[in-house]
Amino acid sequence: MEFTTRPELRGTFGMVASTHWLASAAGMAVLERGGNAFDAAVAAGFTLQVVEPHLNGPGGEVPALFYSVDRAEPLTLCGQGVAPAAATIERFRELGCDLIPGTGVLAACVPGAFGGWLLLLQEFGTWSLEEVLAFAIGYADDGFPVVGGMRLSIERQADLIAGWPASADLYLPVPDLGSQFRNPGLAATYRRIVEESAGGSRDAEIERARELFYEGFVAEEIHRFCEQEGGLLTRDDMSTWRATLEPVVSYEYGETTVCKTGPWGAGPVALQQLALLEGFDVGALSDAEFVHVVTECAKLAFADRDALYGDVDVPLETLLSREYNDTRRALIGDDASSAHEPGMGRLPRLVQGAQMAGAGEPTRGDTVHVDVVDRWGNMISATPSGGWLYGSPVIPALGWPLGTRAQMFWLEEGLPSSLRPGARPRTTLSPGLALRGGKPWLAWGTPGGDQQEQWAFHVFLRHVDRGLNLQEAIDAPEFHTDHLISSFYPRGFVPRSLDLEGRFGPAVIENLRARGHEVSVAPDWSLGRVTAVQKTDGQLRAAANPRGMQGYAAGR
Repeated sequence: MEFTTRPELRGTFGMVASTHWLASAAGMAVLERGGNAFDAAVAAGFTLQVVEPHLNGPGGEVPALFYSVDRAEPLTLCGQGVAPAAATIERFRELGCDLIPGTGVLAACVPGAFGGWLLLLQEFGTWSLEEVLAFAIGYADDGFPVVGGMRLSIERQADLIAGWPASADLYLPVPDLGSQFRNPGLAATYRRIVEESAGGSRDAEIERARELFYEGFVAEEIHRFCEQEGGLLTRDDMSTWRATLEPVVSYEYGETTVCKTGPWGAGPVALQQLALLEGFDVGALSDAEFVHVVTECAKLAFADRDALYGDVDVPLETLLSREYNDTRRALIGDDASSAHEPGMGRLPRLVQGAQMAGAGEPTRGDTVHVDVVDRWGNMISATPSGGWLYGSPVIPALGWPLGTRAQMFWLEEGLPSSLRPGARPRTTLSPGLALRGGKPWLAWGTPGGDQQEQWAFHVFLRHVDRGLNLQEAIDAPEFHTDHLISSFYPRGFVPRSLDLEGRFGPAVIENLRARGHEVSVAPDWSLGRVTAVQKTDGQLRAAANPRGMQGYAAGR
């Protein structure tokens, strides 16, 4: 057993792993009080909105993959909002845009997180909305300690935030590390929803809460604010959207069934990489060969993503077929490829977007993650994102900003990810669920934008093919490439790029440079924020990332 920064947790009662210790503790408290994995995930998810406001918020979205013992099948939760009815390519062209801006209300889609969490709670949970929201309301009211990432995000974007009155009132001056931070406006919004939805059955309360958010006072405030600030989102856009449950997309990798969302997210990129890697003995590769081969497979898969993915019918059967991947795999050689060519379709025309304060994902992780498994065998992996504090102005009456997910659409006609009203943006968000023998075996994921289906993917490979336990796999040195079209404004592309943590060592780094990779050595313990839970061999297990000194797993 290798040294790890913390133990791989093992027990039989329940496990929660997330990107913030307070969310993990909230989820575990739910399990201890008789709630199931879905109750725990909802409580942890709402808590993450409060304690990681630089990474997600109520204005964002949530995709999740889960297995309900009662339903006996893996499912996708789509809490991904859609583009407003007024969001057309023509409208943005009239506004002088070649790309959808990375910040501000123009980039807002319908906030999907609230509806997503409520659908999960209503259909698969057991607790009331008041019970699961109590943790988030408590932290918003009473405060929580400011983590380093939150302080750094506010400090970096202080000038931008200063131009948004309600944001400046809430987040400036830059709070001290470890100081107690409160958001009474957010607490008041959620408390009002709880109070005004109270009465009657649990289902009736949840449905009234949904109406208050999407058809009532929350929708009214969003409509008013967008009208005032030049945004496109309206109360009608809010009222006509609903979160949905969908089948998973899956791939059989040895004895493991790997499940992902549809190609409105980035998940099938992982499945395409697995199909390519079927031609390699991944466990026998040296460290340098492992990085090289996995990176070259990633380039091919991401080229297909950039050309083919979106809220449309995507030919996944072909993309995951043996014939297609035999052809694509033949393109992988001993040297780093400079090509970015899909096997089908066409790539967007790259636009040179002007730099914009607050745009993109400067921290490589403006997202959060939570995994839960309970003693009954229910399991969930969720990757909430969007609505981070420097993406858009805080709405004064609500205490939080809208998201900016529309920046992932293209203002070019004829692409699967072209902007059109009512469509879901093709996001980077990619929770993971794996089955063995048809039963839930592993839930895992990470924040990280375009790195999500690299960092989390590497942990999976190191666990399944290279024999590391969950914590060892998470602690192992990380790497990624930006040899892909960035999903975030201003949509860059960095050919043959390869970022590695320095812990790989000089010999590995020099080997990769000799192969033609443009290697940048990142600081040790700086890449990835993966968490995971597992059910195997009669045990429940969990692990969490030490990077950033924030993520934690809890369980017994």
